[in-house]
Amino acid sequence: MTKGVNFALLSMLFAGINDVIFKKYAVKNRSRGMYILGVGFTWAMLQILYSSFSKISFSFDILTIQYGVLAGVILAAANISLIEGLTHIDVSLGSTVYRLNTIGVVILSFVFLSESIELYKLTGITFGVISVLLLYKSSNGKTANHTTKIFFWLVVFVSLLRAAYGIVTKIGLLASADKNAIILLAALCWIVGGAFYAKYVEKRFIITKKKALYSLISGVLVFCIVNFLILGLKVAQASVVVPIANMSFIIALLLSVLMGTERMDLKKIVATAFAVGSILLLSSV
Repeated sequence: MTKGVNFALLSMLFAGINDVIFKKYAVKNRSRGMYILGVGFTWAMLQILYSSFSKISFSFDILTIQYGVLAGVILAAANISLIEGLTHIDVSLGSTVYRLNTIGVVILSFVFLSESIELYKLTGITFGVISVLLLYKSSNGKTANHTTKIFFWLVVFVSLLRAAYGIVTKIGLLASADKNAIILLAALCWIVGGAFYAKYVEKRFIITKKKALYSLISGVLVFCIVNFLILGLKVAQASVVVPIANMSFIIALLLSVLMGTERMDLKKIVATAFAVGSILLLSSV
C-alpha cells in the first residue's frame, strides 16, 4: 500500500507543478494550441519509449480507437480550455475547480452508469461547491468583473469535460478497450487538437523556442502524472490512490504562494480543507 501511496503522491506533485506551468504560460499572449500540440508530441514520444522499454503492447481494434479518440478529443479540449481560463483567474481557483471533476464523475456515473448517490456523496458535492465559492470570493473579492466570471464558468465547464473524459474511458474499459492504446491515443489527440486550435481558431501556427521549452516541460510532467497514477493503481486501491492524486491543487496553491503570485488567506485555507473533504467523500467506496 505504501508503494501505491508514493506513486499517487508523485502524480499529485507533478500535476500541481504542471498547473502552475499552465498558469505561467497563460499569462502571456502565446498560442495555446501550439502549446498543447507540443505537450502531446512530447507525451506521445515518451509513452512510446516507455512502452517499448517495458514491453507494453498496444491493441488498436475498432472499439479501442472509437473510445480512445473520443476520450482524447474531450481531454484535449479540456486542457486548451483550462489554459484559456487560467489567463484571468488564480491558479488556486482553476486547479481546485479542475480537480473537483470528481463531482461531475459522480453525477455522470449516476446518469450513464446507473451508479447510486449516497448521502456521503451528496455531502462531498456540497463540500466541493462550498470550496469553489470560498476560493471564488477569495480570488476576486466581493465583486468580480464580467471577464473573470466568464473564465470562471469556463473552468467549471473544463471540470465537466474532465469528468466526461473519465466516464468515456471507464465505459470503454468496461467494453474491453485496450487501456494502453487509449492513453497513447489521448496524447495523439492533443497533437491534432492543438494543431487545429492553433491553425483555425488562433490562426497562428508558429513554433518558437519558448513554446517548445514549455511544451517539453509540460509534456514530461503529463507523462509522469499519467504513468505514476497507473503504477499506483496497479499496487493499491483506487479509493486510496485517486483521492491523493486529485489533491494536486494544494501543491499548485503552495507553489503560487511561494512564488508570490498569490496570497494565502483564511478563505483559501478553509476552501482547501473543504476541497480535500469533498474528494475524500466522493472517492469513498
